[in-house]
Amino acid sequence: MKATLTDLITKAFERAVKKGELPDISLPPWKIELPKNPRHGDYATNIAMVSASLAKRAPRQIAEEIIANIEDPDGVLDSFEIAGPGFMNFRFKPARWHRIVKDILADGANYGRTDVGAGKKVQVEFVSANPTGPLHVGHGRGALLGDVLASLLEAAGFDTDREYYINDAGNQMATLGASVYARYLELCGREVEFGEKLYQGDYVKELAAGFLEREGERYLDMSEDEAVELLGLAAGKTILDGIRTDLEEFGVTFDRWFSELSLYESGRVTKTLEALEKSGAAYRKDGALWLSTSKYGDEKDRVLVRADGRETYFASDIAYHHDKYERGYQEIVDVWGADHHGYVPRMKAALEATGHDRDSLDILMVQLVSLLRGGEPVSMSTRAGEFVTLEEVVKEVGRDAARFLFLTRSSDTMLDFDLEVAKQRTTDNPVFYVQYANARIFSVLREAKGAGVDTEGADDISLSALTQDAEIDMIKLLYLFPEVVEGAALLREPHRLAYYLQDLAANFHQYYNKHRFLVEDEGLAKARLALVRAISTVIVNGLTLMGVSAPESM
Repeated sequence: MKATLTDLITKAFERAVKKGELPDISLPPWKIELPKNPRHGDYATNIAMVSASLAKRAPRQIAEEIIANIEDPDGVLDSFEIAGPGFMNFRFKPARWHRIVKDILADGANYGRTDVGAGKKVQVEFVSANPTGPLHVGHGRGALLGDVLASLLEAAGFDTDREYYINDAGNQMATLGASVYARYLELCGREVEFGEKLYQGDYVKELAAGFLEREGERYLDMSEDEAVELLGLAAGKTILDGIRTDLEEFGVTFDRWFSELSLYESGRVTKTLEALEKSGAAYRKDGALWLSTSKYGDEKDRVLVRADGRETYFASDIAYHHDKYERGYQEIVDVWGADHHGYVPRMKAALEATGHDRDSLDILMVQLVSLLRGGEPVSMSTRAGEFVTLEEVVKEVGRDAARFLFLTRSSDTMLDFDLEVAKQRTTDNPVFYVQYANARIFSVLREAKGAGVDTEGADDISLSALTQDAEIDMIKLLYLFPEVVEGAALLREPHRLAYYLQDLAANFHQYYNKHRFLVEDEGLAKARLALVRAISTVIVNGLTLMGVSAPESM
């Protein structure tokens, strides 16, 4: 694979570190972008600026060392320079622009894929909602984030697995059983006080009605404890089956569904706790077992086993993460809801206590989704009682719109999701705007084919006629696609892909509105057709990574 500009810069930094010219630091997020002023170059990066505080060097000094160590095996660079306090500007050789179009057409579906991950094993664990109720729209955002991030990691050369952690042990399953049992008794004509701690949604009534219809009143002949346990297990399985179906309808599948209960049944929780105590990382106090998380950066120590002998959720979480490394994963990404933010330091501390690199675990927080209809807040779902389900949203707006719109904001910021906008076939709808660009390109190609113009191949087409600023700017943007994929994967920011595709679509629509494609100059016509084919290739590849379709007509 041809080296990306990100690769050239990163390797130059690594060479400078190896020579002792720069300190060995983990680079903070940095980016490559198109300069607002073309006179400043074709591409610019802020790597020296953002790494200055960590490296304890002046930005210009860092930039000088990087530039001194740049190697360009593909011969794409014409010049590079330092500007202002430490920005780095790069210019490509003019002939490179036309080669980019041919490279894209030659690579096809592989364009954008890199090998920066070098086959490193990565696990992305996401959704992992308790099987105590249907998925709501917030779960959908987390599902999409994890799914697209996994696709981006695969495209960047990582050996990636998707995993769902089933929280099927503990109090929540007992609460589910008690909730269904109470509704079951009501349906059997018994008077029941339905407490606030029980699950309130209408789905609980539907579960109870289903058990009564299929199994009759047999649970009335059991003790309450037995009925609650059996109903909890059966209801959990039914809900989990529904979760699987909803996720599949949303285009999300997993390589593995991992049961929390299996950690206890296999003895892995016990073994992990024994190892922690033996190593001195865990200790006993007041009859309980504690983990010395304060030694590893947490604000205080945490209980692993209560004085009454019951393990905490933290205990099974530690065993679960230890198991991930035992399975050979070198990096782990967890996607959590924003309400778990305070849990991050203790999980990182536990990782270090069990002998693993705390920095090998990335925890992404997903903020809430505010559902709107025409700008107005959506009322609660009548079916689910407490929330709007993912199933309802996907059925109303479609998979494509739901997936794309969930990525129109960074996951750590609140998202306004307008159902009416998601259904519009206008430029106000981001997914329509991007898909329409691809459909327009295929309309042009169909017209060209009807006129007898050959639209296939690229090797024998001269692209020297592509001299307009708009054409060169489009090619510059196309070249950035592998950089975007790689950056979105490494920085765990899938929304970068959505931003890029919207920018690419906007530039294409402007180009389409100002230029003709079937011109009398056959060389120019073929060159422009090759360019739009390359644009379509990138749009399709980007949408495919997002799990969104790329229709050829709309």
